[in-house]
Amino acid sequence: MAQHNELGKKGEQLAVDFLVDKNYQIIERNYRFDKAEVDIIAKKKNILAIVEVKTRSSSDFGNPQDFVKPKQIKNLVKAVNEYLIENNLDTEVRFDIIAIVEEKASFKVEHLKDAFYHF
Repeated sequence: MAQHNELGKKGEQLAVDFLVDKNYQIIERNYRFDKAEVDIIAKKKNILAIVEVKTRSSSDFGNPQDFVKPKQIKNLVKAVNEYLIENNLDTEVRFDIIAIVEEKASFKVEHLKDAFYHF
């Protein structure tokens, strides 16, 4: 497996661990619809958090969250709409980004709530 794929999987697991530590319930991982993949669907109280995880080996070329592009956002919104319909959910939805940067032997995790879209 390519090194960037391994880093991505490590980042997703770090994000899950981070969310669980913050009392989120993980509902689904890697939900796919059409051209989109939702990394994590989690719940805390009455909010469904849709979490995009971006992991980078350094911040030399920008912050991880800067790599979430408008087309990806559009596809995520479509996927989440489908998820809500499939599961007959009527709940508040928030789109978050968890940005992870490898720093020497550890990782810096930043949770950006309500990062790009809210409905």
